[in-house]
Amino acid sequence: MSLPFLPGNTFNDPTKSKYHLAHSLDYKNGYSLPRRPEIGIGGEPLPVNQLSEAELDELANMRPTLTYGQAKQAPPEDFVPAHVAFDKKVLKFGAYFRQTVHESPNEYYRIRPVNIYYYLEDDSISVVEPHVENSGMPQGKLIKRQRLPKNDQGDHWHWKDFNLGINVTFYGKVFRVVDCDLFTQNFMASEGIDLNSCEGIPSDPYNKNRKDAAALQMFNTPSNFDKLKQFLELDRKVLRFYCMWDDRDSMFGEIRPYILQYYLVDDTVEVREVHEPNDGRDPFPLLLRRQKLPKDRYKVESSFPSVVMELSDHEIKDWYTPRDFCIGTTIYIYNRRFLIYDCDDFTKQYLNLKYGVNDFTPIDVKGSGQAAPRADLPPYNGFGSLEDSLQSCLSLIPQPPKKDFIKMLENDHKVLRFGAIMDSVRPEDKGRRFIISYRLADDMMMIYEPPVRNSGIISGKFLERTRVAKPYSRPEQPEFYGPQDMYIGARIEVFHHRFVIIDADDFVLFYLENFASDFPGCEKTIASIRELKMSQVGAPTQAPIKGAPLEVKRTPGDLDRLVKEVQAQLRKSNYLNHMTLRDAFLGYDKDRTGKIDMSGLKAVCRRNNLPIDDDIIDALIGACASGDGLIDYDGFIKFLNWA
Repeated sequence: MSLPFLPGNTFNDPTKSKYHLAHSLDYKNGYSLPRRPEIGIGGEPLPVNQLSEAELDELANMRPTLTYGQAKQAPPEDFVPAHVAFDKKVLKFGAYFRQTVHESPNEYYRIRPVNIYYYLEDDSISVVEPHVENSGMPQGKLIKRQRLPKNDQGDHWHWKDFNLGINVTFYGKVFRVVDCDLFTQNFMASEGIDLNSCEGIPSDPYNKNRKDAAALQMFNTPSNFDKLKQFLELDRKVLRFYCMWDDRDSMFGEIRPYILQYYLVDDTVEVREVHEPNDGRDPFPLLLRRQKLPKDRYKVESSFPSVVMELSDHEIKDWYTPRDFCIGTTIYIYNRRFLIYDCDDFTKQYLNLKYGVNDFTPIDVKGSGQAAPRADLPPYNGFGSLEDSLQSCLSLIPQPPKKDFIKMLENDHKVLRFGAIMDSVRPEDKGRRFIISYRLADDMMMIYEPPVRNSGIISGKFLERTRVAKPYSRPEQPEFYGPQDMYIGARIEVFHHRFVIIDADDFVLFYLENFASDFPGCEKTIASIRELKMSQVGAPTQAPIKGAPLEVKRTPGDLDRLVKEVQAQLRKSNYLNHMTLRDAFLGYDKDRTGKIDMSGLKAVCRRNNLPIDDDIIDALIGACASGDGLIDYDGFIKFLNWA
């Protein structure tokens, strides 16, 4: 027993500072539930039974009749109405409905997920669509909470009518029920309703495309050979195939050669035309520009707008690869039939290493073609040279004939001179003498007639330099006169004028003897000239060489002849440095006496590379020296001046 609560009967603890009460109300799974307090005011323990009501009920129903005797029956529970028993108890079903989209090229329908809430306390139903940011559609509560009619007879939807994998219709809108939460599963199981298996909500095509476009791009390389490695290893590597386009099925069609090039760096194909001279075709370099080549261009969807868009990997999946190009294979490039008949060495090596192809036997596609008609060249009309006239027949725009510049540089100023007389039936032309000059630089001939007093014939140039063809030679393959045809006694015909060769220079004999290999058949010319020279002098003479010693047969005291021979040698050497030689003499003559001694003159001539033999210089010095042994170098220079 406790003392009455009167002044003086209570004992306060002065150290106590907490006087709060413990709460006895709590929420569990969204429902408010009372609970027994376990502690008193200020946190003091309560000296009472701490068993819960459920534990007490369980102990009361154990029927411990052996110990305590017959237990008394518990009084029946009070009646609980439905709005109290099912208060805040809701069944949640997941569903979706399909909404048709009109006049949109990007989507045909939409999948809109919803949640169906069934309130057990009053059998009402609400349909709510979850909010999606930036969806552009009105979302939220589609059907507010109410009892939904099931049919026209006045029935309403009940929780017994729901199950998974069924369609329910609310106000003409069909919803597909696909899943439910755990409370709904337990409730339906407690009521003896077996639920079907759950279904998934199908993905919305439009939202899927948007998510894929907005998602982080992840690139999965299927192999170690990606685009960068393909560029680094296969750049500037091209497979070249030789093919033929057989277009003989169409009107005026023919077989035409082409070159198909496959670029390994980006798997593109290019078809180039093969042009031949005078094929009569426009000089277009490409039949097909560089691009990826589909096997079937027209295997695309009918809705593809080919007028404004080009083909891509999205429309065509089957493209040509190097495996499709083999010798003997017929491929179709935009409905054109091409036969591959050969390839280059690099292509053969690549196909062998990559695909193991070993057979590269080329196919003969030329066959026995029709021979081209032979163009008959018109006869030479005599205007201009034969080569210039021939260019007008070979091309529409005449081009100048090509020249051998190496031959012109090596044989510049080298001329073979022959003496000839005219062979004519006219008495006034008999005995006319001519000089035929053959230019070794360009194989042209020039005929000159020296003047003869009181002959009544104008002398001078008889024939301008030109190449002279032999009579009866073909215009397309003319044969021209050469040194091998101009032997002593030979008759040559120059534009219907006949000449007989009667003489030749010593240089002709010397040149032909040293370069006989350049003129096949010139042995007869050499023998005839040598025989002529031997008959004239008694022994063959050798033509002088520029800058070489000159052997002269002199008569003692013949100064005029000596001067002529010296001048002839200087003329052959083309020596024109007389002023330089005089300056050297002035530098040697310190006293300006105008004379120089014999040793000084020889030293100056040797220092200036005077192309004269020593015996000739000695002879000139002996002829020009005075009694005191000095030489007038001005007179000496006059002897050397051949000009």
